[in-house]
Amino acid sequence: MNIAFAASECVPFSKTGGLADVVGALPRALAAAGHSVSVYLPRYRQTKLSDARTVVPSITIPFDDRYRFCSVVTGGGHSGVNFYFVEYPEFFDRDALYGTSAGDYPDNAERFALFSRAVLEASKILGVPDAFHCHDWQSALIPILLRTQYAEDPAFHDVGTVFTIHNMGYQGLFAPDTLPLVNLPWDLLAIDKMEFFGQVNFLKGALVYSDFITTVSRKYSQEIQTTEYGFGLEGVLHDRAASVTGILNGVDYDEWSPQTDKFIAAKFSPENLGDKAKCKQDLLTTFGVTGANLQLPVIGIVSRFAAQKGFDLIAQIMDRLALEEMIVVALGNGDKQYEEMFVRMQKQFPQKIAVKIAYDNAVAHKIEAGSDMFLMPSKYEPCGLNQIYSLKYGTVPIVRATGGLDDTIEPWDARTGKGTGFKFTDYSGEALLLTIKHALKAFRDQSSWQTLMRNGMNKDFSWNASAKEYVRIYERVRQARSAPSPVLAAV
Repeated sequence: MNIAFAASECVPFSKTGGLADVVGALPRALAAAGHSVSVYLPRYRQTKLSDARTVVPSITIPFDDRYRFCSVVTGGGHSGVNFYFVEYPEFFDRDALYGTSAGDYPDNAERFALFSRAVLEASKILGVPDAFHCHDWQSALIPILLRTQYAEDPAFHDVGTVFTIHNMGYQGLFAPDTLPLVNLPWDLLAIDKMEFFGQVNFLKGALVYSDFITTVSRKYSQEIQTTEYGFGLEGVLHDRAASVTGILNGVDYDEWSPQTDKFIAAKFSPENLGDKAKCKQDLLTTFGVTGANLQLPVIGIVSRFAAQKGFDLIAQIMDRLALEEMIVVALGNGDKQYEEMFVRMQKQFPQKIAVKIAYDNAVAHKIEAGSDMFLMPSKYEPCGLNQIYSLKYGTVPIVRATGGLDDTIEPWDARTGKGTGFKFTDYSGEALLLTIKHALKAFRDQSSWQTLMRNGMNKDFSWNASAKEYVRIYERVRQARSAPSPVLAAV
């Protein structure tokens, strides 16, 4: 298969969240299986290329007021994957990828419309794929364009589209006059196309026009077809239910493994758990927690501080949690009220609560390795990666049973010695606190706890299995495009 990925971020070139990790890892797994894979990305200010070379010197992109001219450069091949970058400094040479603390960039629709059209035009020169695999609203115009303005283009006659939703909460909503601005026809402003309560919805358009829709976990693919999690698009997804599936994200064990991690104080494994204590001591030192009792369990948090991540629940119980026999270390930033809560609690309980208001990759690794438990009480979580990293490090997850958290964590049963973590369902502070107390009680039996740790460490969530599932979808799309099924013919 020849697959072209289109996304707004990808490690190691650009990152704001888990999308970048997926786009960095899945193409490598596909290439390792023998497929031809290209990845198209914007060239941001943050994108560092040591061997940049122009491969498409000029692409003309029509807007309502004028033409814009961009180019495509390559960053060479990495692990068998070709990376191409759309270069247009006016749009992408900025301090951040999507916006500032004041909000999203007001021209985001134009920025990613240019990117999407550039991907299609560049592929005619660099190689038309069997399928475009697009990610989130920033590349949503690609399947829309292919089935509308490019529908008669012979270059794309048999090309399929797979669209992956990483988070339904971000949809690309813009004013109606965005359509002519980015040179799209007004007839797309219809309830069965891109119209959404009087606005233009890029994500909705992709859900309507893509051949196949995936999400990043099985549970999340079901949840987003409900009113609670669908963000107003559950009806669209329900109509496309036959073409919607959930494929769990994999993780990169080359980067996230206690046996090879370059950021941690000592290496350890399921057969040698003793050196995890050195990582625990190093973690507490990193956070300035001195003189602490190393026998106390450490609960780690690495997250964006936001209600979606369950921080409203944490705020409800924090005063009571601080009275328990444990230590909390938290890394992240986000909503001011939650940042201030952790800073206040750290001042009040300096031996029990520690926080770093930042994102630091090295410290994130130290938290995974040095904590005894990892807290993820999300309101919704499409997949989640940190709970999977935690399993590999013998750091027992405490999660809410939603999305990928529910799919990846099995409840611990001390009687049978089976399970990998602790889960709760009711979205309430009381349910969260009760579950944490359950975990703290289980920690006291260290013999049983080590069984729980090893259960998680021996799980395999590498990309190999997920990549095979994606290949099956690409094959279905290719076959359907060459002999259209009723589902695909409808779009």
